[in-house]
Parts: sequence; structure tokens; C-alpha cells
Amino acid sequence: MTEFQNKRYWLVGASEGLGRAVAIALGKLGAEVIVSARSEERLSELCDEIPGSSSYVVCDVSDQASVENAAKQVGQIDGMVYLAGVYWPMKAQEWDAANVNAMCDVNFNGAARVLGEILPQMTQRDHGHVVLTGSLSGFRGLPGAIGYGASKAGIMYLAESLYADLRKTGVKVQLINPGFIKTRLTEKNDFSMPFIMEPDDAADVFVSHMRSSKFKKSFPGLFSLLFRGSQLLPDWLYYRIFS
Repeated sequence: MTEFQNKRYWLVGASEGLGRAVAIALGKLGAEVIVSARSEERLSELCDEIPGSSSYVVCDVSDQASVENAAKQVGQIDGMVYLAGVYWPMKAQEWDAANVNAMCDVNFNGAARVLGEILPQMTQRDHGHVVLTGSLSGFRGLPGAIGYGASKAGIMYLAESLYADLRKTGVKVQLINPGFIKTRLTEKNDFSMPFIMEPDDAADVFVSHMRSSKFKKSFPGLFSLLFRGSQLLPDWLYYRIFS
């Protein structure tokens, strides 16, 4: 079981929602928490709420120079949790290039930029913990999920590849795929969201998995079965059901 006491964890995308709740939960478990996002005001407010040692570094994950500068300020860490994400519900018939590009750039490319800065030091030391946040929407193509679902599918594949390469090393890799969480992002949805969770409840599941030795966690459990099981359906049946 992973212990967080006196460990340095960098949480990228932690100013709101799930990221904020995970930061507070890790602080309660004794971790030194460094939080990053674009809003210095929100980060400063968050650090006032995190128990124990905490600090913040402003970072725009869509900007390579900003990521490089943030990583230098953060320094050597024991773990990195990538929670940054943007979202707009969108159908193919309503393609918005700027928003599609933003979802791909922040949700997927941003993770790649951060990993490019922290993973080499972890592999060199043979020590570290990488946690990437996927989504139940990333298991298979969904209607109205242009940009977001694809970016999360990319994150999930990235985590699986990292795990395949590093599973027998000292670098622990984990992937966590949440369902609906009540945040400013899901407020954009105008459809029913089954099993929607409060951020604090989702953070409890998130951090519990981080403490475990397992690679992947998809939740809520019952709801996740629908998405994981969909991978077994033939195309003609899947699209009839999910469209």
C-alpha cells in the first residue's frame, strides 16, 4: 500500500472540482502537496484549505514554456497526478474547431508535456508515482462527445503504455476513469447523468485507488460495467444502443 506521509505530490489541474478535492484528501494523509492550474487566486485559496504542507505553482499545460518553468519550480517529486481538463459537449454536426483543439491540447497534450518533464527523473531514480485521469467516456465512441471522449481515450492508452513499460520498475503508474462528477464541467450537460457523484466522494475513491497496488480503477462500479462491457458488443448493436 502506498503511503503519502512526507511524500511530495504535484497535482496538475487542481484548482477546481475533483482536483481540489484530491489535493485536500492527500494533504490530510500527510503528503506535501504542490498544486498547479492557471488561476493563481484559486490556487492560493486552495492552499489555505489543504491541511499540512502545501504550495502552488501557476501553470498553463497548453504552453510548453509554462510547463517547463513550473516543473523547474516544483523540483524533485515522489508523485504526479494529472487532473487538468476542459470540456464542451459537442456533436459532429456542431464542430467547433477552437474548442475541439482546446480539449485535445489540455486533456491529452498537456499530460504529455508534464510527463516529458517529470518522467525522465523518475525513471532515472527508479522511483515515482504517475496517476492519469481518464473517463468512462473514453472506452468507446459516444454521441455528442467530439473532442472530450477522444482526448480521454488517448489518456487511457497513454497510461496503459506507460504501465506496460514500467510495471516491473520502481515507477508506479495508475489510471483512474471516473463517471459523472458534479463540477463546473458537468454543469454544461443538458442530459441525465446517472450515478453523478460529489467531488469529495469521488476523491475518496480516487485516493483509495492511489493507495492500492492496482493499475486501473473505473467508477462508479455499477455504471462503469456498462462502458467496459460495451467493448464486447458488435458495432451494429453498440451504436443502436448508445446512439
